[in-house]
Amino acid sequence: MNQQRLRRLRKNLLIFLAVLGPGIITANVDNDAGGILTYSQAGASYGFSLLWTLIPITIALIVVQEMVARMGVVTGKGLADLIREEYGFRATFILMGLLLAANFSNTVAEFAGLASGMSVLGVSRYIVVPLGAALVWGLVVRGTYRVVEKVFLVACLFYIAYPLSCFLAHPNWAEALRRTVVPSFHFDYQYLYMLIGVVGTTIAPWMQFYQQASTVEKGIKVKDLKYSRWDVIVGCTITDAVAFFIIVACAATIYASGHRDIHSGADAALALRPLAGRAAGALFAFGLCNASLFAASILPLATAYYVCEGLGLESGLDKRLPEAPAFYSLYTGLIFLGALTVLFLSEAKQISIILLSQVANGVLLPLVLIYMLRLINRPDLMGAHCNSRFFNYVAWITCVVMIVLTVFLTVTSFFPQPSPRVGPARQGPSREAFVEDFLCAARFLASSARSTH
Repeated sequence: MNQQRLRRLRKNLLIFLAVLGPGIITANVDNDAGGILTYSQAGASYGFSLLWTLIPITIALIVVQEMVARMGVVTGKGLADLIREEYGFRATFILMGLLLAANFSNTVAEFAGLASGMSVLGVSRYIVVPLGAALVWGLVVRGTYRVVEKVFLVACLFYIAYPLSCFLAHPNWAEALRRTVVPSFHFDYQYLYMLIGVVGTTIAPWMQFYQQASTVEKGIKVKDLKYSRWDVIVGCTITDAVAFFIIVACAATIYASGHRDIHSGADAALALRPLAGRAAGALFAFGLCNASLFAASILPLATAYYVCEGLGLESGLDKRLPEAPAFYSLYTGLIFLGALTVLFLSEAKQISIILLSQVANGVLLPLVLIYMLRLINRPDLMGAHCNSRFFNYVAWITCVVMIVLTVFLTVTSFFPQPSPRVGPARQGPSREAFVEDFLCAARFLASSARSTH
């Protein structure tokens, strides 16, 4: 009997590993440069008081991403394909145009995050941005779906940098865990604005399109639907656990020090160095670089997927350049223009583009969710796999909340914001500091590895 259970467990594990990919990759990319900045600012400005939001956010994220994974498995079509077939070319064209503009801004944000993270490590953006753009372009254009997916899964492992930097900060774990399960509210402008940022940065419209397109391209069958669901659950749980560690690390150091204003992920890394040690700062900056490079690969890819699907053009990583010229041309154009923007625009103007991309994501998400809910509740499309009542409740509540938050964010963006609390100026590190940071981080990782054996 035990042997049968063991064989069944082994079989289920092998099937899960075969299905593994779309859910974990999509969710982890959500912790991109914009997400890291938002979570860092949440911890730096309000300590542990926003940790409670991660529980309802994780539930909503799992529900939304499971819906698109299920639609991909059951219909064998991408979300943009379904919208075009069911609602016509005109509606799809307008939606694709809006999403294209939003994702270009998001791509700029990722290359800006890469430049910001490497600046902490003493490397110029004029070196790292072209190299990063060439790397992500070559990976996708020259690789197959299986190769690209394996590289992306390996990139997910490097998010361990954030839990490590958090443990080096020595937070009050009892208080952090208490604040995670006990909600707290502060009805002031800045707190509500940050609350919107934490919610809005976690569920972005591109995620639904990429998740469904990659699920279809992976060829997951209906009989393996439960494993696809676990792929989503594991991915969403991991990505919000990373967000938890980022908030806790910044709360335990920057918030506790009283210097509570940061303007980028790099600012958070620089602030951690004197407060939690050079290893913590270097690991935080490394995590920012990994996340930005990872997202700079996925976001243009997601855009190329859904625009080509929506317009009825060939798409997919297993197709060569002559087979899908529009797909690869769009991917190449987004990377080239995104990198060029970061190289030639000032940081102040880049920040304006990044903020605009977050507003655009918030405005578009409810529209995408409404399309999804209408499609997934049609028995002629989904058969016995339509939404349950619980999933509909959660998805509609998420949609309504996002509409309310979007209206608030959009309206308040037209009014002057209160002056931020500015800490002391921080200077960029020298090349010697860069080497010292990495040696310190390497020594820490080596000692950690030895202690586990």
